[in-house]
Amino acid sequence: MNINSLIQLLVVLEECSKAEALVGELEQVIRGCGFDYYGLVRHSQQKPEPWAAALADRWPEQWPQIYAAKKYVLIDPMVRYLNHAQRPFRWRESMKAFRKDAHERRMEQMMVDAFGHGLEDGYIFPVHGRNGILGSLSISGKPVELSPVELALFEAVARKAFWRLLDLKGEAQALETVLPAETPLTRREMEILRYLAEGMTSMEISKLLKISNHTVDWYMNGLQDKLKAKNRQQAVALAFRHGLIS
Repeated sequence: MNINSLIQLLVVLEECSKAEALVGELEQVIRGCGFDYYGLVRHSQQKPEPWAAALADRWPEQWPQIYAAKKYVLIDPMVRYLNHAQRPFRWRESMKAFRKDAHERRMEQMMVDAFGHGLEDGYIFPVHGRNGILGSLSISGKPVELSPVELALFEAVARKAFWRLLDLKGEAQALETVLPAETPLTRREMEILRYLAEGMTSMEISKLLKISNHTVDWYMNGLQDKLKAKNRQQAVALAFRHGLIS
């Protein structure tokens, strides 16, 4: 049933001529697949909260206010993981990536608060462009097991809905003309980039930042992806060229 609904939605999204109709169709299918909440967002360093740059969303009552008041965006494992995710992922995967992170306890508290507001589990589908991550679709609520086919279809829906909404708003072309050098780096990525430029190894950086060696390598891979670098040395060279470090 979910597969047929998702396939049909891909066709409907292409045919929608009004943003309101497109959002209505998207929300109907998401809820039909068992998810109560969702957010289709455009990535923005100026508006890091998952609803501040939303193209369409539905969140539990009071959750955005609590999220903002407790400054969860600064440590949100999903937001951090999404910065260089290459594929859809489940919320629990992002938590695993930050084991032994300095903010692990706050991350766990955020997840407890989210659970208490009906956000028990979820999936996130990154939307990439030529210049890297541009947005994402998050679906959440009660735990739902999606099959590999459903995951692939939801990923296609995320891309289609994202670009179609931007197209209806007249913003699609401008978004893809952003230069690779303007790709935003997170505070942690900038930290690691500077230490990398100083010639430090992954092990040395992990001890200094009190995170695992695996997490440092994960950040470095993300840096290479964002800077379109083939290796760490080229990432540092490009960072100097674009003025990210000096």
